[in-house]
Amino acid sequence: MVYVLFVVGFVILIVGANILVTGASSVGKFFKMSSLVIGFTIVALGTSLPELIINVFASVRGQTDLALTNVMGSNIMNTLLIIGVAALILPIVPGRTTMRTIVPISLFASLVLGLLVYIHLEPITTTLVIDFLEGLVLLALLVGYLLFSYFFTRRTGGDAPIAGEIKEYALWKSLLMILIGVAGLYFGGNWVVAGAVYIAADFGMSQALVGITIVAVATSLPELITSVLAALRKNSDIAIGNALGSNIFNIFLILGVSAMINPLPFSATLSIDLWVMILANLVVVFFVWIGRGNKITRLEGGLMASIYVAYIVWLFMTH
Repeated sequence: MVYVLFVVGFVILIVGANILVTGASSVGKFFKMSSLVIGFTIVALGTSLPELIINVFASVRGQTDLALTNVMGSNIMNTLLIIGVAALILPIVPGRTTMRTIVPISLFASLVLGLLVYIHLEPITTTLVIDFLEGLVLLALLVGYLLFSYFFTRRTGGDAPIAGEIKEYALWKSLLMILIGVAGLYFGGNWVVAGAVYIAADFGMSQALVGITIVAVATSLPELITSVLAALRKNSDIAIGNALGSNIFNIFLILGVSAMINPLPFSATLSIDLWVMILANLVVVFFVWIGRGNKITRLEGGLMASIYVAYIVWLFMTH
């Protein structure tokens, strides 16, 4: 029954997040918010909601390994596999907003996480941990990112990489969607975290391994679907902007909130995963900024996807 609830929990979690974002976006339209503002806030948050809810439950229960690895695993998958698969379908040519804001800031967010792990803001701290104060710093950086991206986009006349059109429904229907979405997030997130802990114990796996593989892959499914559909529709800017935008929210928002709920100890065994996440972002920056044509080709996308598969195989062989 736990395994059934684990799978059902993921489905409810993803569907609930989608319903909540649809309802909240409609409310934003009702109150005359621009599509640009809605895109940079509600829609951008939407694909990271499953990770956020799982991390909140994990942090409240003290399962901090699961909270950390869920974010790092999702970001590695977003960067290597999702962008790689999208590039295999259609070579990715980022738009101006994506290239000048989302691509470098995704790398910056990964570097910030590394700095917070190894350089502590509180001198009395001797262990590797992301604590309340560092969580507050991450949330402040999220606000800075949103403001910078919004004003950059307005100044350059660009657009946010948003998949789909924002529809407006009757206010009562929008509010009902939000309530249904919140209920789905609550029950789905609770079942997923409980299932992840049970699976780890049942198979003798660490919570860190379950978090960085099974949970991370499942919570990244919305990003995978969105990016693949965008590539099939020949909108490569959305394909990369969606994946990297989720990375930024995962670090700044999700880890920020998680650390404020419960300090996140960073075990030495996670160092390699942290470096894989940073190097994955460096690969994207290299292909987009330095490589030929400022794009990610099919060959480069295939290489990125292959690296991800090799990384997952290595994880199961060494844990």
